Amino acid sequence: MADDKKPAGRKPTLPPGMKKPAGPAVAGSKLPPGSKRSPGSKLPPGKRPPGAKRPPGAPAGPGGDGATALTRADFSTDQDVRWCPGCGDYAILATVQRLMPEIDTPKENVVFISGIGCSSRFPYYMKTYGMHSIHGRAPTIATGLKASRPELDVWIVTGDGDGLSIGGNHLIHLMRRNVNVQLLLFNNQIYGLTKGQYSPTSETGKVTKSTPFGSIDHPFNPSALVLGADATFVGRTMDRDPKHMKIMLRAAHDHRGTGFLEIYQNCNIFNDGAFFEYTEKATKADRSVFVEHGKPLVFAGGSKGIRVNGFKLEEIDLEGGKWSADDCLIHDESSVELAGLIGRMFRSDSLPQPFGVFYRVSRPTYEDQLHAQIKDVVDRRGKGKLEELLNMGDTWEVSG
Repeated sequence: MADDKKPAGRKPTLPPGMKKPAGPAVAGSKLPPGSKRSPGSKLPPGKRPPGAKRPPGAPAGPGGDGATALTRADFSTDQDVRWCPGCGDYAILATVQRLMPEIDTPKENVVFISGIGCSSRFPYYMKTYGMHSIHGRAPTIATGLKASRPELDVWIVTGDGDGLSIGGNHLIHLMRRNVNVQLLLFNNQIYGLTKGQYSPTSETGKVTKSTPFGSIDHPFNPSALVLGADATFVGRTMDRDPKHMKIMLRAAHDHRGTGFLEIYQNCNIFNDGAFFEYTEKATKADRSVFVEHGKPLVFAGGSKGIRVNGFKLEEIDLEGGKWSADDCLIHDESSVELAGLIGRMFRSDSLPQPFGVFYRVSRPTYEDQLHAQIKDVVDRRGKGKLEELLNMGDTWEVSG
């Protein structure tokens, strides 16, 4: 496999040749002239001030130092969560908040950036740094932040409307650049914040306020879209399976590069039940297959499987005696060709819907290459002067 399952160290690391900024992690927290920082302030979670000893009988916190471990509450703000009762966004928020204490990143280095839409309220509810930005431009803003502050752990939260309509161009370029961030695409196949218009992922024939006679648009397949943009990590999960969602969030985070994770999210007001055949207990086993690297594609309690027949995938019966698990396709998440086949198992009547990591591969990140290039130029030509830069080349004097 091209990418390690458990990369060493936390995700945000500095590019070659770049030094960690002096002082606090985030601008604006400098002390007034002449004042001193109190011992232990701005320390990473679970760290004690230099020279401090572990209190007698204290439990081992992060790093085994006896400090109090962070909890979900440490990542929850005092803001009222304003989503419709029953919205799938609640489950996603809770799962992200439960994951954050387990990630080896100082809390003050975590940033959530969103665009516009129901999902984009997310930064208000995360007790971290964040920005509720403009429609479709969250990937652009995140790219700028990560390029200038690569040590930050940047999460992008967007929806199928925000990320695949006005933001579609920005999303695909984030993928090809491979910026070291996570992008969570909440897909509910509808515009929820603007009260129920069809979205870029709504199925053909969808009757909404803006398509009263049914949509004639062909829907986007988000996985196929980002694979076409040469994404280095592509996965899918669902709001109704918090255990699987947490595993997938962690996998996207641990990947060094852009971690694209599509999350099927139910909008119980304007598109209730859009994914129920894949998420509900009565039908989930027969209509969903969970792919894992190195394992055969079997589902329905092991009674069914997926095999390759020519250039196509087909469902096979594993209980009739003709086929066995040995005949099933073995998932290889480092194969872009196989990822393309799995990604195309999309809203099919004859195949289950796949969930899991479809594709994961290593490729240099945008910010690593950016700072390596800057370092190389500075090493060869020196730091230079701004005045000389502004006055170099062709110049003109204009008189009145």
